[in-house]
Amino acid sequence: MKSPFMRLWGAPILLAVLTIAGLVCALVGDGVWDLASAVALAIPVLTGAWHGLRRRA
Repeated sequence: MKSPFMRLWGAPILLAVLTIAGLVCALVGDGVWDLASAVALAIPVLTGAWHGLRRRA
């Protein structure tokens, strides 16, 4: 059973870690680092867009 803290803050913490990792990858180098950066930064953007555009039932 998950703790109440992780149920509330698990997803925002994961998105923050992905964003930081993406920014660090963009600063580190070229080639594969650029791809890793794009993927890591696209996930929080797509998650936000999905939550913002979905219809309320």
